[in-house]
Amino acid sequence: MATAATAPQDGLPATPESVVVRFAGDSGDGMQLTGGQFTLSTALAGNDLATFPDFPAEIRAPQGTLFGVSAFQINFGSREINTAGDAPDVLVAMNPAALKVNLAALKPGGLIIADTGAFTKRNLDKAHYDANPLEDGSLAKYDVLAFDISEKTIEAVKPYGLGNKDALRSKNMWTLGLALWMFDRPREPIHDWLKAKFKSKPDIADANIAALDAGHAYGETAELAGPLKQLHVDPVPSAPGLYRTITGAEAVSLGLVAGAQLAQLPMFFGGYPITPASAILHHLARLKEFDVTTFQAEDEIAAICAAIGASYAGSLGVTSSSGPGIALKTEAIGLGIMTELPLVIVNSQRGGPSTGLPTKTEQSDLYQAVYGRNGDAPMPVIAASSPGDAFEVAIEACRIAVEYMTPVMLLTDGYIANAAEPWKVPNPADFTPFPAKFLDQPNDGENFLPYKRDAKGARPWVKPGTPGLMHRIGGIEKHELTGNIDYSPDNHQRMTDARKAKVDGIAVPDQQVCLGNSSGRLAVVGWGSTFGPIHRAVDNARRKGMDVSHIHVRHIWPLPQNLGALLKGFDKVLVPEMNTGQFKTVLRDQFLVDAQPLTKTSGQPFQIAELEAAIGRFFDGVEGNEGGQVPANDQQLPSTEGGAA
Repeated sequence: MATAATAPQDGLPATPESVVVRFAGDSGDGMQLTGGQFTLSTALAGNDLATFPDFPAEIRAPQGTLFGVSAFQINFGSREINTAGDAPDVLVAMNPAALKVNLAALKPGGLIIADTGAFTKRNLDKAHYDANPLEDGSLAKYDVLAFDISEKTIEAVKPYGLGNKDALRSKNMWTLGLALWMFDRPREPIHDWLKAKFKSKPDIADANIAALDAGHAYGETAELAGPLKQLHVDPVPSAPGLYRTITGAEAVSLGLVAGAQLAQLPMFFGGYPITPASAILHHLARLKEFDVTTFQAEDEIAAICAAIGASYAGSLGVTSSSGPGIALKTEAIGLGIMTELPLVIVNSQRGGPSTGLPTKTEQSDLYQAVYGRNGDAPMPVIAASSPGDAFEVAIEACRIAVEYMTPVMLLTDGYIANAAEPWKVPNPADFTPFPAKFLDQPNDGENFLPYKRDAKGARPWVKPGTPGLMHRIGGIEKHELTGNIDYSPDNHQRMTDARKAKVDGIAVPDQQVCLGNSSGRLAVVGWGSTFGPIHRAVDNARRKGMDVSHIHVRHIWPLPQNLGALLKGFDKVLVPEMNTGQFKTVLRDQFLVDAQPLTKTSGQPFQIAELEAAIGRFFDGVEGNEGGQVPANDQQLPSTEGGAA
């Protein structure tokens, strides 16, 4: 029997502009799958959206414990959506641990949907509850809808002969069915997906479909008081075109393939599994028809060395990892810089140092990307700002690598890699090809000089075995023209200068202002995945009359040539980033501007409210209170210590 407790504080309107929903449960409850399929249905409904999957670092924490909670948050609406939302309007809690870990995030008056079947004495003890929160009045400030989802799932799939344990695996589908009804979503796409996923096990597909339909039917037919309503969210106005949902990992993969095609090169990807970068290898392995070769190496060093070898042989070499793996690849990255071969290195950043927070997000590898090699080893670095932007950034990384004969590092992070958003599939004709050029004849009369540079500072690319163009290549310093080993001081000086000048001279677009004026009181300067919350916070502040602008930097190294002059047009510069202030230091060093850091290293992205508060401090008349560190926020995804009721 369902129970409902109403607390009329901040309920949702019948047709809300946007809604934030968080699905939370044990790692075995299928919350990521539930969220992914709800995202699919939301995209098909024409809403703009942003998602934040968040899961524990443990491979399999004990069932029902706080450490084992997995969550998936989606913000969707009839307006432009830039973030996964600060706080949920609806929390679906599949067990006591999920409720305790995520409760503090829920808005006052928000809706809790809870499975009473999982609120057993054993599970309550695991979650460190002294009493059942569904019964002790501690949830009075929320709307609560609690009923036995477990029992209703078992009943729905009973005709398919499943035991209770197997039947409960469909519990997430029952919950998804209820959510589809609640937000007026069609079930047919999920039916089709289940039939395809379990094509070889039609009974399992039918059982999951039955559970999905039962959850939907419960929403249609249950006679419940206030909390359970059907809400309609209008589609967002969109330009005509073909759209799909895309994650950052998928966008990077497709962008790398597109970049290789625009360079007219086969692509070789050498990788080694690591969270959250592994998904790139998984996606590229499915794209062999585009002349993509994937290689899962025995370790990180082998992966990048194989990619360098592929580039030497005439392919576009690509490798991918996260911070710890990039550290292992560092010597080989230096080899790529010394040999001056095109190579794309994707770094999907996560919390560090060392193993750190494998499933949480951070931006703390910027120093590693810009400076983190032995010797003077300059390398271009670019950063994606959203899942969709990762596609274009991957193409740009390929272009720079091929045109300038250099390794390039592409920075994403765990938030971008795992998150999804609607993406308008681009027209391939809109991208300018940059075909690779291979030297096939001597370039100095009858002689071949392997390090004779073009106007961009790039040396010629020669496929091994080309008649008459035999040359040396390797990690030892070589003569500035012949490539012969040369240890002489003046030669090393010239080669060091030449490698630096090549990277410094890479043509990158002038920096634009994303929102606001090109000069004024305050510029909020971001990079990477901070784009969404910064953009929304700056927009909100401008609506309040504050003179603030948003600048978001894609080209981290070399920086846009006009950026220094642009920053000096503002009285104050604030740099929010999920580290201890790394990009702030780069800006101070390069442009001598008094950039103020706003740092966060909790493994969680910035909230819009946190940035609005930081912006407001520049306009409150209090001296010296700007910038600083954002405290860890227990109201975000999720805390193993649990939130208080």
